[in-house]
Amino acid sequence: MAERFELIVFDWDGTLMDSAGAIVRAMQAAARDLGLPAPSDERARYVIGLGLADALQHAVPELPAADHALMVERYRHHYLATDHELSLFEGVKTLIAALAGRGCMLGVATGKSRHGLNRVLQHTGLAPYFHATRCADECFSKPHPAMLEELMDELGVLPERTLMVGDTTHDLQMARNARTAALAVSFGAHPRAALEAEQPLDCLDSPQALSRWLLDAI
Repeated sequence: MAERFELIVFDWDGTLMDSAGAIVRAMQAAARDLGLPAPSDERARYVIGLGLADALQHAVPELPAADHALMVERYRHHYLATDHELSLFEGVKTLIAALAGRGCMLGVATGKSRHGLNRVLQHTGLAPYFHATRCADECFSKPHPAMLEELMDELGVLPERTLMVGDTTHDLQMARNARTAALAVSFGAHPRAALEAEQPLDCLDSPQALSRWLLDAI
């Protein structure tokens, strides 16, 4: 239960922010811009949480290496055109403030770029609550354990006192590789069956259930 944990690390897209759909649509639009087959919703959702380079390689395997930078540019164009419309899941800001108020150390481990994460942290007002963050353009991409390992080293917390919260199998596999516990949420990118197969502590179906799980246990 959560009282075991000194550090709670959250994924961002699909876990704290309702952005998985926008990411899928931006990948599909970017592929169409380059005259390539648009990935299915399922294929695009699978790569959410990976670093952008890895995500685009997996989502659009037909992408020529020479066009990779253009694909990245088109993806960012389409995503940024709507990201001001995105919002945190209901109750997330209250949850993060409550956890911080109870003395929890909080972190973020995300496939977003540093620029992208800093922008949304400021836009949502959550920046003051997080003690440390790691992004895919400054670490190995999930499921490599580097993001969690660096956060634990920076904050001086042991793996057994760290909990990773995420909406993808990439998050849960990263936690296992870093020897930390993991909590899954099924309201983001990956389906419940895939998440449960990774054997997290629990798999929660709503932001409200996530809040109850964390707040009732500390």
